[in-house]
Amino acid sequence: MSAFGPEVACYLCYAGFLTARARYRRMKHVFLAVVAASVILMPPATRAATSSSPAQQLASKLSWRSIGPYIGGRSVAVAGVPSEPNLFYFGGVQAGVWKSTNYGHSWTNITDGKIPGTASAIGALAIAPSNSNVIYAGTGEADIRQDFDTGDGVYKTTNAGKSWSYAGLRETHMITKLVVDPRNPNIVYAASMGHVFKPNPMRGIFKTTDGGTTWRKVLFVDDNTGGVDLSMDQRNPNVLYAATWQAQREPWTLIDGGPGSGLYKTTDGGAHWKKISNNPGFASGILGKIGVSVAPANSNVVYAIVQARDTGGVYRSNDGGSTWKRVNDQWKLRQRAFYYTAIFVDPTNPEVAYAPNVNAVYKTTDGGKIWKGL
Repeated sequence: MSAFGPEVACYLCYAGFLTARARYRRMKHVFLAVVAASVILMPPATRAATSSSPAQQLASKLSWRSIGPYIGGRSVAVAGVPSEPNLFYFGGVQAGVWKSTNYGHSWTNITDGKIPGTASAIGALAIAPSNSNVIYAGTGEADIRQDFDTGDGVYKTTNAGKSWSYAGLRETHMITKLVVDPRNPNIVYAASMGHVFKPNPMRGIFKTTDGGTTWRKVLFVDDNTGGVDLSMDQRNPNVLYAATWQAQREPWTLIDGGPGSGLYKTTDGGAHWKKISNNPGFASGILGKIGVSVAPANSNVVYAIVQARDTGGVYRSNDGGSTWKRVNDQWKLRQRAFYYTAIFVDPTNPEVAYAPNVNAVYKTTDGGKIWKGL
């Protein structure tokens, strides 16, 4: 059983939604048929005076605009180039990597036919800060639904997506996060949940120093626990924070949370790690998924968003993880934890952070106390 409750209610809710949607579509078709018949039966003069259909009138009220691409599905991997604000990349969970050079007005797939179909599920993207032509794509969906796609390791491009090559970790099945050393594009860290349908050793945090030719496991908890998030100190790339998540997916349930879940810190590039989720002020009890982010503008400030039954919420440390304080416990920031539980600090202001969730992308400007939807 999940430590955070069964998913049955969620599935029933979704089934109810599908039933309601089917009813709505039938009613919509009947309504449109009635409207069409009414228009046909109108006298010619009346029809001429009708300048727009009900659908056109409703459409004229819309103010949101999709910037594409016009496909369905989820995306959990996004990356950009700070020096080129018009340039974005995103990875679809079953759609490969896409690129936009015009602020999202149009998109081009840059992996179709260049990586195997088994690698089209993108779970993580990272651009080398020292060379924006070097991009790493970690495959395998990071949200472990009952129907997620596993991946085929890491792939790499050195020419901004014109061509791609295999870069290792095929047997991890799922890469949840990638970070690249800002000094060296060949030094990369990868978090992996491994084969989440069974206990296995291909879980934890991995590191390469040769651009993906070889990897070594630098943090491993146990066969039931994987690496789910990573954050690097941009002022000192040897300092990293890693979140681990004890989780296993079964077709009928999600085994979620346990003693393997925690937060770790290294100050020597992964050679040694210290568990800091036991430090004063941090969440207690059974922990689940954790998201972590260190502030680029102030390395002492670290945020963590934690899944826990009674002590979950947003935590903040002002001393690099030595002590913590829960600054927000609102449910709106931590519902549907296995999908979300992510947090990102503004690169220039440590008091500003963002957290996506069901209803909105939320933003704080006061260090995590108050969050408002964008």
